[in-house]
Amino acid sequence: MLISRTTRTATAAVVAAVVAGLSACTAGGSSSVSAPPGGNTTGASGGSGGSGGSSAPTAASHATTAAPGSSAIVPQASGLHWTPCTGLLAGIECASLTVPLNYADPGGRKITLALSMVPATAPAAQQQGVMLVNPGGPGEPGRSLAGAVAAGIDPKVAATYDIVGFDPRGVGASTPALSCDPGFFKGVRPDYIPASATAEQVLIARAKSYATGCEKRYGWFLPYETTVNSARDMDQIRQAFGVSQLSYYGFSYGTYLGQVYGTMFPDRVRRMVLDSTVDPTGAWYADNISQDYAFQGRIQAFFAWIAKYDSTYHLGSTAAQVQAAYQRARAQLARAPLIGPDGPMIGPDELDDTILIGGYLNAVWPDFAQALSEYLNNGSSGALVSQYEEWGRQSENTFAVYNAVECADVNWPRNWAKWQADTERVYKTAPFQAWDNAWFNAACAFWPVKGASEPFKVDGAKLPPVLMLQGTLDAATPYQGAQTAHKLLPTARMVVVEGGGNHGQSLESPANNCVQNYVNGYLDAGTVPDKAGLVNATCSPTLDPAP
Repeated sequence: MLISRTTRTATAAVVAAVVAGLSACTAGGSSSVSAPPGGNTTGASGGSGGSGGSSAPTAASHATTAAPGSSAIVPQASGLHWTPCTGLLAGIECASLTVPLNYADPGGRKITLALSMVPATAPAAQQQGVMLVNPGGPGEPGRSLAGAVAAGIDPKVAATYDIVGFDPRGVGASTPALSCDPGFFKGVRPDYIPASATAEQVLIARAKSYATGCEKRYGWFLPYETTVNSARDMDQIRQAFGVSQLSYYGFSYGTYLGQVYGTMFPDRVRRMVLDSTVDPTGAWYADNISQDYAFQGRIQAFFAWIAKYDSTYHLGSTAAQVQAAYQRARAQLARAPLIGPDGPMIGPDELDDTILIGGYLNAVWPDFAQALSEYLNNGSSGALVSQYEEWGRQSENTFAVYNAVECADVNWPRNWAKWQADTERVYKTAPFQAWDNAWFNAACAFWPVKGASEPFKVDGAKLPPVLMLQGTLDAATPYQGAQTAHKLLPTARMVVVEGGGNHGQSLESPANNCVQNYVNGYLDAGTVPDKAGLVNATCSPTLDPAP
């Protein structure tokens, strides 16, 4: 179970900040886009509120293979037709691109990718070309991330790039938008943790039914819903801009997509930032088990934080007491789910889905703790419902694409007895996510498409310098797995956030100025840390929140 950067950065407020800073496209920029006028934006670099120091990156090597302003990297003209976006994306530009469903049959059936762009505003001679951005998933829409990245990096650096987001194949506004069972998340679902063999069979049946539904509705699409094909789609975007190289900024699963693209098309990469990196050797069964153990640590950290502020939340003065309080909340919701406009809405699964976000992001801890406190101590459910609506509610399109990609990328165990034995083993020491994560992926045991027998072999030997960012306590992409990826990317340099538990170390709010300085220096001039080894630079994490 991976998650994207979208929930952390792609808000209307962030997009509005980008809009306020756009000015008209300059000659030599990408296409005929006209951007609305406005004032200046503020970037993370040099701002207040970050921790970990603000020391500048050390001596540089450079990823640049074409000079800023070069026609090799700066779009002069393209076949993309850009128009103003609407809704939450209002203020930036949108376009679509038709690509082959099956790259072995490029003249055959086509699908469409939805794109977005915050265009470069620097003088043509200073522009650095196209930077694709991806928030992760798999299955998360990516168009809004263009605005988030433009707002989050140094505005002088952002102005030199055409920052391009995209909804990957099957996702969001791209067509088709994959959906296997539109009602899968409707109402209260069966408890993730099966109380009996009969309860487990109910959950197995749901997983089988979901896989069958995908085959019936989109059997023609599923064999081609893979990371490799998404990498090929990225190269189609590059070609549509008419440039020889692109830069890339990916989070979470987006780092795996970047690794695959960099292996397939190393000479087409100018710069690449990988924030919170997937272990490509564990795709995907082993990676999910590694997550279970790491999430246990992060949720325990959250429970310990609540205990530290027992005078505020009254849920227990030790992590164990808070954990027991959480189990009481689960039990109460199992007996009496919270009712929404369409019937039962929040049971144990929906609570788990919500609180799980606390394992990704410590900024939600105060609101989650307050919601639990009000529910358990006052019998008030309003705050819990609000947190579920904001963080816990699942997108069936995202879930469908997540399964389609991970199930087709590589073959999963097809013997449910193995899943059961592994999950029971994990549950003994890491119970919080063991069964939840198993059921999130269980359709892969019955998926109609069988992937490759081994994960895609990442080889970054021919890449230019790559910048990696990694927290040592990240649960979704555990540190050891990120270092495994680092070894496969010999030109990469990793900035390690020691004690950092958030999933995504850049674009934080408040900003980690130390991390942002490395990002800005790299995107500006190709600067990477020069220290040898696997830990090439270190930063301190941002502080945990106060109640």
